[in-house]
Amino acid sequence: MNRDKTIVEQVNTIKAKYSSWKVNFDALQLKATGIIQPTTRSEKYTIEIKFHLLKPIQVRVINPILVVNESGEKIPHMYSQETLCLYMPKYSEFTRKNYISTTIIPWTYLWLYYYELWHTTGKWLGGGEHIE
Repeated sequence: MNRDKTIVEQVNTIKAKYSSWKVNFDALQLKATGIIQPTTRSEKYTIEIKFHLLKPIQVRVINPILVVNESGEKIPHMYSQETLCLYMPKYSEFTRKNYISTTIIPWTYLWLYYYELWHTTGKWLGGGEHIE
């Protein structure tokens, strides 16, 4: 049966797949912090994921600070230029039935890959729907 995952299950799978990540949690929420490098030539990014059982998940790049491109365009696929837009909630692409370690974290690698390409090409090549 595909049921909602508990915070402890989420924490355990993050630690199993990403052993260098730091994870703090209580019964209702977790905060995971780790480093992502989309490709061997990429920058290393410090990521913070906040997940609460009753709120939407939030993913932020803590370091380095994300910047607009040479044309001064806002960074695509972000909520208020603060948190990453990795999926469309209305399509239930991520729910509490999914593991963060097999969805959100890999999607963050992809998002950062397309962010770097956007800086090179000026085009967002990662698809998706644009959110303001």
